[in-house]
Amino acid sequence: MTNSASQTQTQEARAAVLRYTAFDVNGAGGNPAGVVLDARGMDETRMQEIAAEVGFSETAFLIQEEGGGERRYRIRYFSPLAEVAFCGHATIATAVALAEREGTGDLLLVTSAGEVSVETRLEDGRVFATLTSVAPAVREVDDADLTAALTALRWDAAELDPALPPRIANAGNDHLVLAAASRARLADLDYDQEALGDLMARRGWTTVHLVWRESDGVFHARDPFPPGGVYEDPATGAAAAAFGAYLRSSGLVTPPARVTIHQGEDMGRPSRLLVDVTPGEDSGIKVSGTAAPIGGCHHPA
Repeated sequence: MTNSASQTQTQEARAAVLRYTAFDVNGAGGNPAGVVLDARGMDETRMQEIAAEVGFSETAFLIQEEGGGERRYRIRYFSPLAEVAFCGHATIATAVALAEREGTGDLLLVTSAGEVSVETRLEDGRVFATLTSVAPAVREVDDADLTAALTALRWDAAELDPALPPRIANAGNDHLVLAAASRARLADLDYDQEALGDLMARRGWTTVHLVWRESDGVFHARDPFPPGGVYEDPATGAAAAAFGAYLRSSGLVTPPARVTIHQGEDMGRPSRLLVDVTPGEDSGIKVSGTAAPIGGCHHPA
């Protein structure tokens, strides 16, 4: 094979759509993501088409930045319906896919929300990835928005945990955080998708992060994602980062602290997200996990 043919073949392989499930538990469960390691030459219309074809909650597109060093990339995320400023599980999937092909180490990803650093390393024979979010922010929820969200969820205000007040948390995009007072309330998810989706679209919320506190360091979560055309996300790294900021802002953890989030159990896709809450209100939140390949790859036409 000639050098030019080999280079063409390598470029085609990197432009293929890889499929990984991120935040898996021993290779099972997790949240599927599409990954394109070399999206040079693709415009946003084509990226959106590919994301819709793949059908996962997000597909990530990576473009190496000229003059930025070998480990600096521009990354864009698309749901089947729209571009998303930041996506945690697709970031983890991308980092693992890249590490499996080019080796572990540190990456700098330039997202639409800001720069996100990612560390990859080997643990027990698998690539383990840790992202550090952009500087987070937490704010109160408007009473009318809270009432509308609870109505769409078919939840009663009395079913909320008073120790974990509703907030809007952001570590790259906005998430409404609501804490259920019981595991049973969290398990019974039957919401009005159109009503909640309309509210979230108007307010710019990416997901509603529904949580239940098992203990100080262990939480269970569910994330409706109707703006992306997805009823529920089985693992949401962006929401996990935002939730870490929420815990810090609310004084519910004393940094440095690690929190484990179990997600996807109620939909048959168990996922595990490790959240490290660092000191300092402006410091990024770290979210860690693994990712496993699923199926083959798809070459965009």
